Amino acid sequence: MALLEARNATKRFGGLTAVNDLTFDLDEGAIVSVIGPNGAGKTTFFNCIAGFYQIDDGTISLAGTEIHELRPDKIARLGLSRTYQNIRLFGGMTAAENVLVGEHQHLSSSWFHAVLRTRGQRAEEAEALEEAHRLLDYVGLTGGRHDLLASNLPYGDQRRLEVARALATSPRLLLLDEPTAGMNPAETRGMTGLIRRLRDDLGITILLIEHEMRVVMDISERITVLDYGERIAEGTAAQIQSDKRVIEAYLGKAAAEAEAKRVGAGAAEVAAAPPGAAPEQPAAPAAPVQPATPEPPATPEPKD
Repeated sequence: MALLEARNATKRFGGLTAVNDLTFDLDEGAIVSVIGPNGAGKTTFFNCIAGFYQIDDGTISLAGTEIHELRPDKIARLGLSRTYQNIRLFGGMTAAENVLVGEHQHLSSSWFHAVLRTRGQRAEEAEALEEAHRLLDYVGLTGGRHDLLASNLPYGDQRRLEVARALATSPRLLLLDEPTAGMNPAETRGMTGLIRRLRDDLGITILLIEHEMRVVMDISERITVLDYGERIAEGTAAQIQSDKRVIEAYLGKAAAEAEAKRVGAGAAEVAAAPPGAAPEQPAAPAAPVQPATPEPPATPEPKD
């Protein structure tokens, strides 16, 4: 069953159409990536889903409820959360306090109870803090890092903190905007594993934008490709890798035609080979030429 549905969604900025008549479905429990060249409309589409932008035409629904005219806080209460392409943490607050911000919508104490520090408010605050620590441990921020200022955390840990804050809203659908951007290979592997656990352990549906193709091909069950705000391809990783329009969008028309000719020539060679013939092996590379050993300089003759 589709958890998220977009039907003919269109978003314009003046004369620029950033998302153009886009229809998109996301099944519950799936991990799906949205990719495309810079300026393809990926983040704009995310912002339309999350309520930061209102679409000009079409509809967007979450679990059967239309959300395209709702405020972001109302959409969050329906079970949608997100992270950002550029990290947006409260740098002057601790890691635990950042997660507590995400828990705000689940708290019931009013400002009046907070001022008086009633027993119920203190108990609720203690439970919220315990949940914040649990979420930080879950994403890998253990030990003394709970009480560190967000601005003092390493870059990779800040990315994980954003995920923990998003989890604090108890989402059914999590939008991840370039979650491995700027990470080194070890951090990227760790984040990829965390994304898998979010779906496998917690049952959260994942929709991500990512430019790191190794991450996309490794983790995605389906990939949607946008270009100039339009969906130009959709399918598995293998299907997307060989799609002519995708190659053209990323590398240009000439590169797409060259790739098509290369694939066609390879297929023709296979078809022309006699039955049972072994494929031609590439010639062994020539041995590298060893540089000549320089002669030692002549020893100067002693002077009289």
